[in-house]
Amino acid sequence: MPPPTLRLISSSPLSAVAGFSPFPPKQSISNRNVSVNPNQEDRQKEQRHLQNQIQISRRDAAFLSLISLFPSLFQPACASAFSIGISGPKDWLKEQKRKSSKFLLAPIDASRQSLRSAYSLLMDKESTNSNKDLEEVQKLLKSAARDCVVQERNSFVAFQANTGVEVCTFRLIVKNASSLLEDKNPVKLEAEAMLHDLISSFTLLNSLANETDMQVASRRQRVADALMGTISSLDKFEQGVKDCLEV
Repeated sequence: MPPPTLRLISSSPLSAVAGFSPFPPKQSISNRNVSVNPNQEDRQKEQRHLQNQIQISRRDAAFLSLISLFPSLFQPACASAFSIGISGPKDWLKEQKRKSSKFLLAPIDASRQSLRSAYSLLMDKESTNSNKDLEEVQKLLKSAARDCVVQERNSFVAFQANTGVEVCTFRLIVKNASSLLEDKNPVKLEAEAMLHDLISSFTLLNSLANETDMQVASRRQRVADALMGTISSLDKFEQGVKDCLEV
């Protein structure tokens, strides 16, 4: 008659955690037939084998618990947003910039309106006969420059500029519009070149407006010509900003 056997059933915690293991599959200890052998040494070997299996299963369960706590650390690199057709952060930022472009371009349009108002006053002979109207022209030109002409900055703005704060509105607009472009991107470089031309136009215009006796028709016309040139530079600058925003 064969010796009686004892059937052991293991309930490894691994299956309860995730149903799989990142380690190579191990031989199941379920349905293992362990002979009841009076030999003490065989019993000790079998007990050690069972303990090793339980320790490995606990280690697997601990590893899977770690994965559940930090899933992003164990995701494959290919499982990115771009691989499944979802826009990434850069595309999302571009779209947000395009949506808010009218707010970014608003100071440019306001400067254009100020320049046109100044031009109307310059070409009105009756208006330019009074010092009050001439002061209004100079005020409009200074406002249109948006603190980008160094000589026209008040003491507070000059102090800010000296401390490293960017005060030129047009320069801030370019930085914002081109922030997602590479430094050597031709669109960004073109916008920066247009910015330089615009600041030069405003500098020349304000210099002429401050030094010229605009009550003289010929001198007033000279300022008006410089003013129209500045409007042209402003239009080109606006287009450069739009190109950066792709609008």
